[in-house]
Amino acid sequence: MELRRRWNFCKIFSLIYVLAFSVYIIVGLQPAEAHEYTISGNLNIPSIGLVSDVTNLTLENHKLNTPDTIVGSYTRHLGKTLLIGHSTTVFKNLENISIGDTINYNDQNYRVINIEKIAKSNIDMDKILSREKENTLIVMTCAGTILDNGDASHRFIVTATEI
Repeated sequence: MELRRRWNFCKIFSLIYVLAFSVYIIVGLQPAEAHEYTISGNLNIPSIGLVSDVTNLTLENHKLNTPDTIVGSYTRHLGKTLLIGHSTTVFKNLENISIGDTINYNDQNYRVINIEKIAKSNIDMDKILSREKENTLIVMTCAGTILDNGDASHRFIVTATEI
């Protein structure tokens, strides 16, 4: 009799374990929650095959939160826009851009005039966001060595002026 009760207990326990594990697998393998962004524009860089929606960003605790798969835009001064995106998604080919390439942002054309890779510690965001005499785009993404916190050691920065 004792053996039979233990056997029934093992069957019930096994059944509960299998059900719990199944629920864990089904729930645990769901895609991450997608962020909904309000689309405010578009970006097209033909030379690197990039076409992306753009969403406006706001500063939160002195940070711009980069969208996962599209481009984010931030403007401090009229006529100068910072476009940011992840180097592993939307800007995965950005390092293939060249001086003279055309960028189309919200139906305005810009010509690439400068490309640089700068150590993150040397980035001066006040300078990057400062006023310009010409309408200017700054396109920026991570570059260099991936750090333990998921960030990168450098920033790849493309400057383009309206044509």
